[in-house]
Amino acid sequence: MFVPVWDTNTLRHLPFQYITAGLVATNVLVYVLFTSGALIDASDQVYYSFGVIPAVMNDYRDLPAGYALIPADLTLITYQFVHGGLFHLLGNMAFLWVFGDNVEDALGHWRFLAFYLLCGVGAALAEDFFDPTSEIPLVGASGAVAGVVAAYLMLHPRVKVWVLVMWRLPLRLRAYWLLGFWAAMQVVMALDASKGDGVAWWAHVGGLATGAVLVVFMRRRGVPLFDRGL
Repeated sequence: MFVPVWDTNTLRHLPFQYITAGLVATNVLVYVLFTSGALIDASDQVYYSFGVIPAVMNDYRDLPAGYALIPADLTLITYQFVHGGLFHLLGNMAFLWVFGDNVEDALGHWRFLAFYLLCGVGAALAEDFFDPTSEIPLVGASGAVAGVVAAYLMLHPRVKVWVLVMWRLPLRLRAYWLLGFWAAMQVVMALDASKGDGVAWWAHVGGLATGAVLVVFMRRRGVPLFDRGL
């Protein structure tokens, strides 16, 4: 659909978004080292060992020998740093880079890190709830990034954002049009039981819901919602 490129929203409390930059770097590093195939070809083992598999989480299935490297509950964190392909990675990191800095600014470094990881956990639990017997590994930062999108939409709905539609057509829109449409599409696709496209739409919805709730309580004291007072 579209990929964000830049927003007209400067930082107000922090000199630099260290956590956002660190998360982007970590995701890129994991991809290059373990799933891109550039250095080693371990993608299948990484997906099944570190991705969230609802059937395993709910004790319907066991992982094959050599794949159960960590407890299933810990995959709620690790899956957020594993991506299934280059465009999967680039899309998530573009959203995180453009919108994460202002959410980090509103929450503070370490609260933002906790917020991000909790959104990822909420996303995985939503997918697990709606598809508890799935044997397909859930991987990627999409759920956590959806939480960031929800927080940005609640903090800065009137900010204008540059995006590339279909990766090529530049367009500048206010966040409430752009991100509101994106959030609505996640819900519509999650409710479409006939889609069968392999995308974990309920994880996106779970991340959105988690982020919308958490930002209310985790933002800095005095930081307004919906750009009030600006």
